[in-house]
Amino acid sequence: MPKQFEAKVDVGRDIDEVFAYLADGRNDPRFSPRVLRIERVPESPTAVGTVFRSTVKDAGMKTSREFRVTAFDPPRSMRWAEVSKNLVTASEGGYDLEPLPDGGTRVHIHNVLEGHGLGKLLVGLALGAARKDAPAFGKRIKAAVEADVP
Repeated sequence: MPKQFEAKVDVGRDIDEVFAYLADGRNDPRFSPRVLRIERVPESPTAVGTVFRSTVKDAGMKTSREFRVTAFDPPRSMRWAEVSKNLVTASEGGYDLEPLPDGGTRVHIHNVLEGHGLGKLLVGLALGAARKDAPAFGKRIKAAVEADVP
């Protein structure tokens, strides 16, 4: 069984604006409270090969994370893979966006979690927590984009 979680949400903003907002991973702390700090390397527009380095807090522990953009097709999709070495990582993930007839955008976010070493025992717990939070995560994305994009 794939160890994937996902969320879908309709955002009341144009697809180009929503994609630009989500593609700039430095906006992640606006909708993901676990992200304490994040930077984009290089400090140029996001593209295939861009890396986002972050410090996150999960289950009371701070860890460093590094994600590399693996596919970038504005304004429809973006893919990433975690390249950092943690107990539980997002081996693949992404956004898929589709325009809605009312001018809004449907956002689908998904991540596949993978356990390493002791993390093989913990990945089920991490997945359960992520799946439980997925609807709220989608709502936080919606709220952040609609608040930050006029």
